[in-house]
Amino acid sequence: MSEARKRLVDTASRLFYAEGLHAVGIDRVIAEAGVTKATLYRHFPSKDDLVVTYLSVADDALRARVDEARARGRAADDVLRELAESIAEDIRRPGFRGCAFLNAAAEYPDAAHPVHAAVLRHRDWFFATTAELFAETGKPDAEPAARHFVMLRDGAMAAGCLSDPVLVGETFLRGVAGLLTYRSGMGDD
Repeated sequence: MSEARKRLVDTASRLFYAEGLHAVGIDRVIAEAGVTKATLYRHFPSKDDLVVTYLSVADDALRARVDEARARGRAADDVLRELAESIAEDIRRPGFRGCAFLNAAAEYPDAAHPVHAAVLRHRDWFFATTAELFAETGKPDAEPAARHFVMLRDGAMAAGCLSDPVLVGETFLRGVAGLLTYRSGMGDD
């Protein structure tokens, strides 16, 4: 990635996350990234392309965290716990403004729009990944468990920017622990 493209993506990511996708104009991204308008449009034909790239970078970061946890050869339950810890850490991070993907879906509600489609691709991957991890535990009902996990995460991401993020993170982790404990007591027959 060229230095100018990296500056554009980093600047747009910071501004889009902190202030919202529609609230941040291209001129502001250009000014803060220290590039020309021609440079921006050489890398991103439209603002939507820049927004999709911002979401792709966020998606890649989460995928990398999951891949790293899985690469350590830990049990699926432990990978799910580690993923939950990572989410709770994000919620407690200064400047937390909720889930970038849920925020983007709210700003781009048309499912046919490329930004909304990027959100759906991420969410489909996240659900499939958690369902796969729950299936690897050997317990039944992996998909319902994954839906529970995703809903716990979505609720925590929304609540984390509205109330005490430490309490929200702790509550989320207790919810995930409860889900894993409940499933560990399920029979294998």
